[in-house]
Amino acid sequence: VQLQACGGGLVQPGGSLRLSCATSGSSFSIGRMAWYRQAPGKQRELVAQITSGGSTNYADAVKGRCTISRDNARNTVYLQMNSLKPEDTAVYYCNAETTERRNLRWQVYDRWGQGTQVTVSS
Repeated sequence: VQLQACGGGLVQPGGSLRLSCATSGSSFSIGRMAWYRQAPGKQRELVAQITSGGSTNYADAVKGRCTISRDNARNTVYLQMNSLKPEDTAVYYCNAETTERRNLRWQVYDRWGQGTQVTVSS
């Protein structure tokens, strides 16, 4: 099972970006999905998460500016980011808790995407 993130880029302060992360593979299901970010010199931090049932949770720093959503049919999670600030500059990583069939057993994994750079600058 692999996660592929895209949608990052360079945007001016006040602008918007939409990140997406598609999960691919075989014999798996997805539970919680989330976006994390890591700025230079800082620890990775949770930005937003969404359960399989659609319940969401946001970091205080992005509340009111970001919306996480998911398309279960497409195994994809999105992060809509509005009113972006320079302090939002970071590499954004998608994360998913997957249940996968391996060696005739169902096992739980914590999967990560490769990261996509978001730079907010004028």
